[in-house]
Amino acid sequence: MRERTEKCVVTFRTTAGAMAMECACKAAGVPGRLIPVPRSITAGCGMCWAAPPAAREAVEELVMKQRLDVDGIYAIIL
Repeated sequence: MRERTEKCVVTFRTTAGAMAMECACKAAGVPGRLIPVPRSITAGCGMCWAAPPAAREAVEELVMKQRLDVDGIYAIIL
């Protein structure tokens, strides 16, 4: 079984928002990947961006700079 670790999770209202986040993060070199939204969090589109906790500041800066349409940013154990 995989070890559970803390992640910075960004949720979105739409799939297009999730895909825009993936594109922006890859272009900016921000680590992470798209995953299904964990059951403990609700989100509109069912996809979220999961990144290491150390990348949270970079994720937040990117969201504000690129004006990405996010639903919420969470710190959870996955």
